[in-house]
Amino acid sequence: MLLAVVGLASPAAAAPPPEDQKISAEKNAANQIAALQNIKKNLTAAETKVDSKLVLAQRMNRSRATSSAVPLLDNGVETTAAGRVLVDIRATVSDGLLSGLAKAGAGVKSVSQRHGTVRAEVPLSAVNAIAARKDVRMVEEAGDFMTAREVDRNDKRKPESKDEKAARIEQNTREALTARAGAIDSEGNRAHNADTARADIGVTGIGVKICALSDGIDSLATSQAAGELPSVDVVTGEAGAGDEGTAMLEIIHDVAPGAELGFATAFNGDASFADNIRALRFDLDCDIIVDDVIYFAEPYFQDGIIAQAVNDVTADGALFFSSAGNQGNVVDGTSGHWEGQYVNSGQVVGKVAGYAHDFDPGPGTQIFNPLSSESANVPVILNWADPQDASANDYDLYLLDSAGNILSQSQNYQTGVQDPYERVQTPLFGGAGMRLAVVKFTGADTYLSLSALGGRFSDQATLKAFATPGVTFGHSAAREAYSVAAAPAKDPLPFDLETGDPANPAGPYPGAYDATSKLERFTSDGPRKVFFEADGTPIAGGEVRQKPDITAADGVSTSVDGFATFYGTSAAAPHAAAIAGLVLSGNPGIDPAEVRAALTSTAIDIGEPGVDDRAGHGVILADRVLGYTGASPQPLAVAEPPKVTPGSGGEYLRPGDTATLSLPVTNIGDGTAVSTSVVLTTTTPGVTVTPRAQSYGTIPRGETVVKDYTIAVPTTHEVGVPVQFATRVTFAGVLSPRTSTFSVGVGQPSDETVTFAYAGAPVAIPDNSTVGATVQLPVADFGRASKVALSIDGTTCDTTTGSTTVGIAHTYVGDLVGTLTSPSGATATLFSRNGSNGQNMCQVVFDDSADAAFSSVTSARAPFTGTWRPTTSIDALIGAPADGTWTLLVQDRANADTGSVRAVSLHLNGYV
Repeated sequence: MLLAVVGLASPAAAAPPPEDQKISAEKNAANQIAALQNIKKNLTAAETKVDSKLVLAQRMNRSRATSSAVPLLDNGVETTAAGRVLVDIRATVSDGLLSGLAKAGAGVKSVSQRHGTVRAEVPLSAVNAIAARKDVRMVEEAGDFMTAREVDRNDKRKPESKDEKAARIEQNTREALTARAGAIDSEGNRAHNADTARADIGVTGIGVKICALSDGIDSLATSQAAGELPSVDVVTGEAGAGDEGTAMLEIIHDVAPGAELGFATAFNGDASFADNIRALRFDLDCDIIVDDVIYFAEPYFQDGIIAQAVNDVTADGALFFSSAGNQGNVVDGTSGHWEGQYVNSGQVVGKVAGYAHDFDPGPGTQIFNPLSSESANVPVILNWADPQDASANDYDLYLLDSAGNILSQSQNYQTGVQDPYERVQTPLFGGAGMRLAVVKFTGADTYLSLSALGGRFSDQATLKAFATPGVTFGHSAAREAYSVAAAPAKDPLPFDLETGDPANPAGPYPGAYDATSKLERFTSDGPRKVFFEADGTPIAGGEVRQKPDITAADGVSTSVDGFATFYGTSAAAPHAAAIAGLVLSGNPGIDPAEVRAALTSTAIDIGEPGVDDRAGHGVILADRVLGYTGASPQPLAVAEPPKVTPGSGGEYLRPGDTATLSLPVTNIGDGTAVSTSVVLTTTTPGVTVTPRAQSYGTIPRGETVVKDYTIAVPTTHEVGVPVQFATRVTFAGVLSPRTSTFSVGVGQPSDETVTFAYAGAPVAIPDNSTVGATVQLPVADFGRASKVALSIDGTTCDTTTGSTTVGIAHTYVGDLVGTLTSPSGATATLFSRNGSNGQNMCQVVFDDSADAAFSSVTSARAPFTGTWRPTTSIDALIGAPADGTWTLLVQDRANADTGSVRAVSLHLNGYV
């Protein structure tokens, strides 16, 4: 491949090819591009709404002539053994669309009403029919993505199978439960002076919630068993798959151990990613959000749907940190990025339409940009300065070899309603002579960007490589986002980025960063030029955004398998987010603008003098940032669940009772809670609380004080209707007051259990689909429930594939998420990706009073039986009357396994 990088020493030039070979290569390239352009010129109306790679895959399946016209073309479309492809359908989302997709054989993975996107696995043969629908705007090959973890691309070990991964995680969890090896601490904790800052200033992250988005948290239970992580609040059904998220959470917890944690996956499509960013802020109340994922189709010159979600949460006061990326930079000669104005070379490439872009800024003409031979399996992205969903200028992208054979192509139509985006993928093992050509099919001359993400432009025998700064793009370049570059904390990256590269830098550990510290050679450079507002309005003169903003540590230790040493801006971003968490913790209510000033003005310059395009403002140190803001330890007094003792001496609170309510208040903060008081109120008619307010005095850090209240319940109160209480805890501190609610049941629960069993036919569970299998359980004439449980039934329990005697027959229970919804709409998650490769659930009861949680099961327990605590409280569903339809939804959230829901029952207890 041919791409050039400014600052790279050119290799010794090989002898130029004979002129007749050069002419033959150019003719071959022209003929093959012409064949592809001819296909583009003659697309059907439906095909104009289909990704060109999908169009070509269908054409090549049907016609040998198409395949022979481009003999070396690797279309890059991945199909399953059943001929299905993963696509993103951009459309007006409705029940009619989803029903139509189901009839077409689609398996729906995620749905975003807000962004008009359905990610689904569909038969390749059905793509055109789906695109022909009036409510469908575009059918695209599923948007690919990458995290910003730096790994050795020369590591050719076979990927772990699904079963191998499950067995490894289970073994690690068992070992963590039986023998803790001691905490593994990120070296970034020391290199950023976070350890000494916490000790000296007394700020731990208390009162702050920091949430991450990445691939998944497969080893969360293992990290928790090992004492590396506390509880993590996960967006329902969005735990994802993989372990980069677990490693990021460990880094956050090492630096800000007092902070609450949350997580959602970013791997279910760009629309789902955007929805999960908002869910972390608006549903889980995250103060700081950090991610390490980039979608290739994110626009360079406008805030796309993911960046718009970042804009929404930062406008609401959240701080957002994101990896700058590992795509290299011009200074270190590691970049595969070029951007600039399209220049008509005057050379026609193909016979249908289009002139190739001239990369040479001098008097010469060069229509190819050469890639290094080691630029293997990297996405190459072409963008141009048109607004999203409104590109009327049509550019195409071709990857060729030195003989002029097309290795990959991207030639979507742009007719005014599409995105200004094309993408190809380099071969899996790279290769000499690869080069890129950009062709303007129709339209105006405009500004372009061409990026080989993780590849490198490099001189070839007759071609010079051209590179410019600015490879950072997407949501990390949003105005208020923090784009984070990487500097090693300890040992240097243990492999060359490409053969013959200079040595990688080492970090300061066990010391701290200073002005002599070095950046990672792979860290992405800026700035990012933006030409349109998020809504597509042109920005007069354009906007240049300083990216990256700051630098933080990578090359650090975690306990997570595969991340024993974690390199990349994926590791840097959570360090920066955790330091910001210390700032919020020590300065409650601080303005986000002051946080930015603190992080940027105290950073140590480690790149080019001043603010630069690799390190931003420089590497941050926790002690300097906290000192700038005047951070101090804050108390945080919170009410704990109360104990109720009826005055009648009975075990249960009844109508007409007067009872003692003992309410504990604990100071979970970093400082002493002075002048602590509580106001206890109720919204339940007729119930009285005496006294309404009490002083709890001074509560030292970690201590608990309990005070008693008298509550009176009127004789007219209905049995089974809980009494609702609200607490307001005040103390001397900015985090005051803290409010909470709780309820107290009234009446004696009945020992009699009424069972409502599902009596319908087995319901198939769609493979890897959010649609799932739904079972309805009607309840009538019951009234209010004191307790609820759900059982997965069965007559004979076994691990037989397709068993007809178990409650849920499934070949991989660890793929399943089960959610119970009450008639009031309240939900509880019963199980969530637990049980690994164990098969079948039979005679399993989910009950809040069980001793062990189902999340602790291993495949050795299959077929799964017994009584277990659910993932979230099932008793939380009993506040409203039980009459109505209860719904169990079972989703399969991973590929390759099947099953059905056969027999389940709802068990309700009422009141005496």
